[in-house]
Amino acid sequence: MRRRVALLRGVNVGGAKRVPMASLRAIAAKLGFENIQTVLNSGNLVFDAPDRANDDLAQRIREEIARDLGVATEVIVLSAEHFAQAVSESPFDDLAANPARLLVTFMAEPRYLAALKPLTSEEWEPEALALGKRAAYLSCPGGVSESPLWKAVERQIGVKGTSRNWSTLAKVLKCM
Repeated sequence: MRRRVALLRGVNVGGAKRVPMASLRAIAAKLGFENIQTVLNSGNLVFDAPDRANDDLAQRIREEIARDLGVATEVIVLSAEHFAQAVSESPFDDLAANPARLLVTFMAEPRYLAALKPLTSEEWEPEALALGKRAAYLSCPGGVSESPLWKAVERQIGVKGTSRNWSTLAKVLKCM
């Protein structure tokens, strides 16, 4: 068994794509996962699963959510080690006066980070963007919802990634 983190994209935001966390835990149990925990109400699942490819686990979770709840959502699965490594690589720790305004964007596949490369050469001041090995890091000191950087990143990656703020990441890390 190996500790994993599954991140669901765009669930429980503004009433759309409702995925109750109790239902998500039930789906994880049905799939044979163990030591299952959900974090907050935003589609963060921490669990133990047999050694399988993360993509296979993501597909199985995605299919069960669609079948059981009628919700289509992207699911990104990372090993606990890769999740922790991506979080630790953030170059913006010192910029995050408000942890809700520092985002880490995880990609369904690391190769999708290449779509963000052109954005790194643009001027975003006072915002900032950096790319890591497994994630993109966004500092949005003026807030995320009105951030030009956030909107540009969303346009570039579409549903191939999902973001979590620093506060949420800290809570997920405590479950690992």
